[in-house]
Amino acid sequence: MIIHTDLLREWGAICLTAEKGRVIFTEGEEAHFYYQIESGEVRMVNTGANGKEFIQGIFGSGESFGEPPLFTGGEYPAAAVADSDSKILRLPKPTFIRLLKENPDIHFAFTSLLAKRLRQKSILSREMTCSEPAVLIRGVLKRYTVPEQLHGRLRVTLTRQQIADMTGLRVETVIRTIRTMYKKGDLLVNKGKVYV
Repeated sequence: MIIHTDLLREWGAICLTAEKGRVIFTEGEEAHFYYQIESGEVRMVNTGANGKEFIQGIFGSGESFGEPPLFTGGEYPAAAVADSDSKILRLPKPTFIRLLKENPDIHFAFTSLLAKRLRQKSILSREMTCSEPAVLIRGVLKRYTVPEQLHGRLRVTLTRQQIADMTGLRVETVIRTIRTMYKKGDLLVNKGKVYV
């Protein structure tokens, strides 16, 4: 959590309740708010002309999303959609900028967060140039784990569909590749859950 929820509320953040499937903002919409998830899950996604989704990122409790245009001006580069019933704190852009200016430690934390995300996107872009599905999938799996362990490995939080939407692969290819990776010992699968 970059900004404590109590501090956000002190600065005037309101809590939005977003049921699963609700669009929080659309791709190309002018960025007017800072968003931080109090509970639930949100995905940022681009949708192609053919209706196929490309997931830019999935964010959970305590995480913020859609921040870059707050710093650069302009529009959101992707839509944000609630993947589960969620509570989301929303703070107007001018107030958010003022909060950062008055709290250099939080500002530095944001700089670090954005640098980390930029680095991850750079690595993912490099991996996407590889035509080997296992390389693409491994790159995505490494970034989406939770501390639940099995034989020293971390559990992946993504569904096969989400992995496909993040890599541009077909679901069938993801399933087949995960099965091959499992047989090679690159990952574990237990009761339908993947561990890396």
